[in-house]
Amino acid sequence: MESLGTLYQNYTGYAPDAITPLSGAGSNRKYFRLTGKRTLIGVCGTSKEENHAFICMAKHFRQKGIPVPEVCAVSADGMNYLQEDLGDTQLFQLIKSNGLCDYTKLLLRQTIRLLPRIQFEGAEGMDFSVCYPQAAFDRRCVFWDLNYFKYCFLKPSGVEFQESLLEDDFERMANILLTAPANTFMYRDFQSRNVMIKDGKPYFIDFQGGRKGSFYYDVASFLWQAKANFPDSLRQELIGEYREALQAFYRVDEADFSNTLRHFVLFRTLQVLGAYGFRGNFEKKAHFIESIPYALANLNVLLDEGFGEYPYLCKVLRKLCEVGNVEAKSQPSADVSQPKSLTVTVMSFSYRKGIPADESGNGGGYVFDCRAIHNPGRYDAYKQLTGRDAAVIGFLENDGEILRFLEHADALVDMHVARYLERGFTHLSVYFGCTGGQHRSVYAAQHVAEHLNRKFGVRIHLIHREQNIEQTFEAL
Repeated sequence: MESLGTLYQNYTGYAPDAITPLSGAGSNRKYFRLTGKRTLIGVCGTSKEENHAFICMAKHFRQKGIPVPEVCAVSADGMNYLQEDLGDTQLFQLIKSNGLCDYTKLLLRQTIRLLPRIQFEGAEGMDFSVCYPQAAFDRRCVFWDLNYFKYCFLKPSGVEFQESLLEDDFERMANILLTAPANTFMYRDFQSRNVMIKDGKPYFIDFQGGRKGSFYYDVASFLWQAKANFPDSLRQELIGEYREALQAFYRVDEADFSNTLRHFVLFRTLQVLGAYGFRGNFEKKAHFIESIPYALANLNVLLDEGFGEYPYLCKVLRKLCEVGNVEAKSQPSADVSQPKSLTVTVMSFSYRKGIPADESGNGGGYVFDCRAIHNPGRYDAYKQLTGRDAAVIGFLENDGEILRFLEHADALVDMHVARYLERGFTHLSVYFGCTGGQHRSVYAAQHVAEHLNRKFGVRIHLIHREQNIEQTFEAL
């Protein structure tokens, strides 16, 4: 952080008033918000080449009028830089908080219609030699991703397969993918987490892994983002928006477009499962673990559509979907033969206002005290936010204390829910308290509510008491 403070002072002429850590999501880069004369985002990278790729691309895109953050200053060693602060409104979190309402659908349409600009206009005059780690999406890249899936997700799942037969289908997939047009900028990680909303407009971030490649990949990445969980009707609507915007740059028959896109969707799904397996099951990062069931659900739907080109791969993938989440295999699960009549009330609250009463009359459950966890409410940048906001989520997950806390809380509550389902009980209470009932307890309650509904399929009544927010997750 000291190097960022020096860089900020050299750029603005003033020392920063505060340097606040932000979420780094799935990367190893560290992000900070520097406030003072001007509010900027500081980035500490782990690779000079990766930083250089982002800095060059950002400059190139801005010259094209493409909405990306301005890079303001770079350290002499190239390891740190300052960029424009686009705020805290991430498209993914906006959808998570508000659902697919008219406003969020409008933003999705605006975003997907901007995609051909960064792909085609962005490719014009770009020096692809700066791309990191590869200048182009080639056969080697395809097999890196397929093997990422094989070694980090498929093998740990315990599903048995014949490697030579699987590799035969991998070869067929590579051949098909590499016949698609590939002279555009391939964003590589185009998803709603990498779209910021500022003044009601989308801005693109985290494109440093981009390279020359096919435009189909980004469409698949955005619309089949696992945890976004878009309904198929919305996907088809957004595909229509994309194809309409694409006409200004490239004309393609609708049937050919759909046929090629489905191969990229399957490929991208395998790639993200590899990432979730590594980042989640090996690095134990909660966001990725929670995303695995969504990706498997996407995969299951894709397999129903049929991929006759990859018979053995599809056979293995069906077995994988039956096995399910690698992590869930070793955890207690409910007896699915029992009717899921259990309702779990999950609540966040402030200890200042007292522990909530159990309205069900059942009297069973837990009250977890989150006050020992590092409190984002101590920092000015987070005081007006809650544990449902992206910046607070990033702070807590990057800090890591709450993730270790929730590993134990999940284990206790999972055991309780499984037994209650066995015995036909109808209600369980799980409460999380912190000082103000605003940050730590809200994050914890939201996490446990989504986890229990996804794992056990039970009805969840989620209450954030101090925000007057109530939400019901129906039984699956």
